[in-house]
Amino acid sequence: MFSGIIEKLARVRMAASRGGSLEIELDSGWPDLALGESIAVNGVCLTVTQFDENGLARFFISPETLARTNLGGLAVGQYANLERAVTLDTRLSGHLVQGHVDGLAQLIERIEADGAYRHVFLLPSALGRYCVEKGSIALNGISLTINGLDDRDDGIAVLVTIIPHTWEHTNLKTLAIGDALNVEVDVMAKYVERLCLPYLKP
Repeated sequence: MFSGIIEKLARVRMAASRGGSLEIELDSGWPDLALGESIAVNGVCLTVTQFDENGLARFFISPETLARTNLGGLAVGQYANLERAVTLDTRLSGHLVQGHVDGLAQLIERIEADGAYRHVFLLPSALGRYCVEKGSIALNGISLTINGLDDRDDGIAVLVTIIPHTWEHTNLKTLAIGDALNVEVDVMAKYVERLCLPYLKP
């Protein structure tokens, strides 16, 4: 479990195809990693398969994960958002994030205004029912607040405002219009929907 508060921007040191899978190595800078530890990489929960005392960490990415996330696009020299799993005494500064990606969003608009950055992302229509104004959403693992919603024929447009701190400490600043981001909607909304299904059937 994670909170969507990015702790590190890690440079990709290696990205190698392994059949239909991918192995990556990231410069996390964490000297105290543990084998088998869960790390959120761009919002995707991955397992540390190898590490060293300098914080270099390797991860194996399966075909299933590659098909559902943007991790297949990682290349040497790029930067990924990292977050370690929360503990029971961790402050929950963001919101509950599982690292289980629900789909991909596309950056369609960016405007800098008053020192902040207004972003609009296009999400698949099927995820729209989990999005509410002033609710939470995780994009590339970043806990963000939804400022506005707009249903469109090709999906749902989600407006978020990025403050300077988030801009400087995540990989949002490296994205170009049209780039894909991993989306995880609020897990509580999905549980509520599932629990209500028996009462909604005719």
